[in-house]
Amino acid sequence: MVAMNVIPGYTNTRSGVQVADKLISKNGEFLSEDAVFLRQMGIEWVMVEGPYGPADANRYKKIVAEVEAHDLKIFRLANGEYHNMDIITLNLEGRDQKLEEYLGYIRALGEAGVYYSTYAHMANGIWRSGETKKIRGGMNGEGLDLDSANARGHWGSEDYDTVLSHGREYSVEELWDNYEYFISRVARVAEESGVYIGIHPDDPPVLTLAGIPRHIFGTFDGYRKAIEMADSPNIGVCLCCGCWLQGGQDMGVDVYDAIRYFTDIDKLFKLHVRNVTNPMSEGAFAETYPNDGYGDVARIMDILFESGFDGAVINDHLAPMVGGKRVSAAFQTAYLLGLADAGYRRYFEE
Repeated sequence: MVAMNVIPGYTNTRSGVQVADKLISKNGEFLSEDAVFLRQMGIEWVMVEGPYGPADANRYKKIVAEVEAHDLKIFRLANGEYHNMDIITLNLEGRDQKLEEYLGYIRALGEAGVYYSTYAHMANGIWRSGETKKIRGGMNGEGLDLDSANARGHWGSEDYDTVLSHGREYSVEELWDNYEYFISRVARVAEESGVYIGIHPDDPPVLTLAGIPRHIFGTFDGYRKAIEMADSPNIGVCLCCGCWLQGGQDMGVDVYDAIRYFTDIDKLFKLHVRNVTNPMSEGAFAETYPNDGYGDVARIMDILFESGFDGAVINDHLAPMVGGKRVSAAFQTAYLLGLADAGYRRYFEE
């Protein structure tokens, strides 16, 4: 076993980039068949969609043990109640209570031996408008057309008002103040608990949508300032390639330079791999397959190996395929596994 550099406390079977996959649970339970499917593909690390409700270290420990019984290891144990919290992002009523709950979640993860968590600071969710473009093979790709009447933000079961999602317009300065309040308290607890938090980009980035600016985690400069403000080894980036590609040149740097920068400063903790047809500056986009679209996933994987990244990469927002989600998951994960095998041979066996 090899100690993982990106997330201290984790160990890998081999060096270099780790291809992970999702293990979806319902009320904290998952199908053994799903776990077997992942092991058959050669997956070692999984992202478990864990139970909702109050954080419970003992419950998390049971999930860890169950996953390990299937010869898998948990990289992330998610709780949707503490992932995208508009109460905190916008300083709404109940912020301090929600923040204390979130801190309890981080402490519980550390106690259960789960040392990574993803956090999003988006307020009014992920914006999509349904099927926007034909992608390879004639499938209808999900994406965003801002001119469509169907364009709206959603998170879980909630759809946000498309004019003012939270009743008024918010300034960038307000959001910075709210982030500083949040991260100054979270960083200390994350360090004490040994948990590393990767902050996910806005989806989509750059724009102001329904009164909420998406500039903090919607541009390279915003990310850089936010990481400096956190001033903690435990606060970094969950870089979603798809979001970055959606923003295109408006992000400030392209996705390849962003990966180089964040790995160079030891702040890239996890990578979501998703390709899109085109940046938003060219109009409506659709999510597509990793070896389709305008991003170069093979180049991304090579940069990760070159940079010494040994954390997890995972498929994201599966593009539709004949045969359904499992077929799409198998194809997209196998594509990443093939790139990882090639990278391992190049950087560790030659």
